[in-house]
Amino acid sequence: MIWVSWRLQRTEALVAFGVLALLAALLVPTGLHIASVYDHEGLAACIGKHTSTCGAAIDAFNRRFEHVGNLLGWFNLVPGVIGILLAAPVLLDLENGTYRLAWTQSITRRRWLAGKLGVTVAVALLAALALTVLVTWWRGPLDHLHGRMDTPVFDFEGTVAFGYVLFALGLALAVGALWRRTVPALVVAFAGYVVSRIFVDGWLRQRYEAPLTATWPITQPGPDLSHAWLIVERPSDRFGHPLQISLALRDCVKTGGGNMACLAHKGAAYTHAVYQPASRFWVFQGIETALFGGVAVALILFAAWWIHARTD
Repeated sequence: MIWVSWRLQRTEALVAFGVLALLAALLVPTGLHIASVYDHEGLAACIGKHTSTCGAAIDAFNRRFEHVGNLLGWFNLVPGVIGILLAAPVLLDLENGTYRLAWTQSITRRRWLAGKLGVTVAVALLAALALTVLVTWWRGPLDHLHGRMDTPVFDFEGTVAFGYVLFALGLALAVGALWRRTVPALVVAFAGYVVSRIFVDGWLRQRYEAPLTATWPITQPGPDLSHAWLIVERPSDRFGHPLQISLALRDCVKTGGGNMACLAHKGAAYTHAVYQPASRFWVFQGIETALFGGVAVALILFAAWWIHARTD
């Protein structure tokens, strides 16, 4: 049964790994180049230092590879694509009624479901592992400089990619089991995946734990937030209250004064930051993986139960 399930799954699995191969073709050459520049410029020696020389070198490095890093946001669609692709063979079986042939060949419904879903989940986890390893390696030098808390870097390192792929897979299976129409079910599942990811990335994640705050004089360096997820950073008074400084900035530009001195003169003598520290990376990874993975397991089990109990 496992071999038969793989034969029915292999086309979609090959397409999914083909997507990963295209990503590898893009990321491997650029990753090698990023690592080469990072080593050549000696940026490892600048980690944790705040000298003007290191600041200039890191800024130049960031500007050089900023356009490459911006591509990562679009890769958030990849786990969803992989998940719905791998759900397609099961849904096609249901839509076309070909599952009846298997059920009349001394294969029980439970064994058929275990074989189909077991192979599908295994391939999904393997694809998620490949995606995580690829992006983590590619981002290595940038992670050393800036950490892994910022979106979308957080979305591809650690364990969350496993939850994303399984969530897309489970959502497609649940919708398809109810609807019995493969293409519309996959479209709806992908839309649900995108909406869920936007909600978690844009609102829920920063609330997993209460963020930390800090307020410091603008003439001082303040805490090291280079590896933290900086949610808010703004000029403030000494109590952290926000200030309206747009007119002050415009006056500073007119008079030609330096920003820090000018802001201090206008009363914005402090900087206030709201952030999630880098030390919470694995805590947040665990929370988000459990969130998406737990919903995914529930959806997959629901789809299995529905197919087993409600399918003739």
